Amino acid sequence: MRESFVIREVRATTVTVPLEAPLRHSNGAHWGRFVRTIVEVETEDGLVGLGELGGGGSSAEAAVRAAGDLLVGHDPFQLESMRFKICNPTASLYDNRTQIHAALEFACLDLVGQRLGVPVCDLLGGRVRERVRFASYLFYRYAAPSGAPAEVRTPDELVTHALELRERYGFTTHKLKGGIFPYEYEIDCYEALAAAMPGDSLRYDPNAAYSVAESLRIARRILPLRNDYLEDPTWGLGGLRQVRGAGIPLATNTVVVDFEQLATNVLDRAADVILLDTTFWGGVRQCVKAAGVCDTFQIGISVHSSGELGIQLASMLHLGAVLPSLGFAADAHYHHLADDVIEGGKLAYVDGAIDVPTGPGLGVRLDPDKVTEYAELYRSLGGYRYDRDPGRPGWYPLVPNQTFADPERALSPEQLYGESGRWLHDSAMPGTAG
Repeated sequence: MRESFVIREVRATTVTVPLEAPLRHSNGAHWGRFVRTIVEVETEDGLVGLGELGGGGSSAEAAVRAAGDLLVGHDPFQLESMRFKICNPTASLYDNRTQIHAALEFACLDLVGQRLGVPVCDLLGGRVRERVRFASYLFYRYAAPSGAPAEVRTPDELVTHALELRERYGFTTHKLKGGIFPYEYEIDCYEALAAAMPGDSLRYDPNAAYSVAESLRIARRILPLRNDYLEDPTWGLGGLRQVRGAGIPLATNTVVVDFEQLATNVLDRAADVILLDTTFWGGVRQCVKAAGVCDTFQIGISVHSSGELGIQLASMLHLGAVLPSLGFAADAHYHHLADDVIEGGKLAYVDGAIDVPTGPGLGVRLDPDKVTEYAELYRSLGGYRYDRDPGRPGWYPLVPNQTFADPERALSPEQLYGESGRWLHDSAMPGTAG
């Protein structure tokens, strides 16, 4: 064992970083900010590795600290033994620690890379690309408290927003997050995007909001468009198998997130593209292993986004760097963030892509002032309910959903935020039911 290179302490800090505006999805909303728990793993010789995870709009600090206590004295090079220390498959039935393990794995890979003076991608086999392409991630959204950015609800507003992102960041692939409104309306919006950007590729993700029958109608209607794939139109492998018969490639990030599910999909194909998420799968290494299985059986892959700050984005970039068969632009919420907690601010998009960090480890470091600022903002605002919509109090989603938002109904910032004009607390859900 490397006596000076063992874990001395695991620290966790919850921050909330503002988004440009609240983003709506089929299960609720991101209430104008991301709540993320930053993980710092420090070794006896003073190196600090970084990790990050979300908690569905709440803090995961206590869970990280409890798991971190198990790692004091652990060698960060011993990643496979750490996996069983943290998320033994039987013990995890009672205490699921998969995403906690992912954040700790990010940090240990960061430590090992720093120790050896190489970027994380070199620990994973070496980069096959220097930059990772991204899709625009288009959301229906509420207006910010000031009214700018404005609401995105209608086809015209969505097209204007997409063209602005295309001009600003260089995106040529566009992903629409749906499942908020009835599918007929959302496909009108999707077709408007296709008409406005005829040379660009599209993907539609309603987060399993629709029935199999509705999903089949959606697939048949959008089939003539330039689709990468249709993502999770309905819930479950059985549902996807039925929709797959419509002839459009299907993708999932919800029902193939471990190796047993992946094996089932190999034996009886339901999804054509597996969206690998460095947190959902429990770490970057797990995603690389899964990508190898997909390559063997000619299943497509891409990189999924579960809502990231710069630390998790770095994990996604290093993953994207080492996957030879990555044929699709990756997902990221990142361009919706107003700020970040890493030194130098947000990583830059150039022509729709972000450079893979070249520094040792993950290649990003924390900005202590930003961490302090956004930890204080979290203490002020608290968390939010990811599976609720602040503009629809009392509503909750079914699967498949049966009560959709009214596309004709707008909410002004005054209706949504009240007199304070501040980002929302989850203890009070303003607005009127509808």
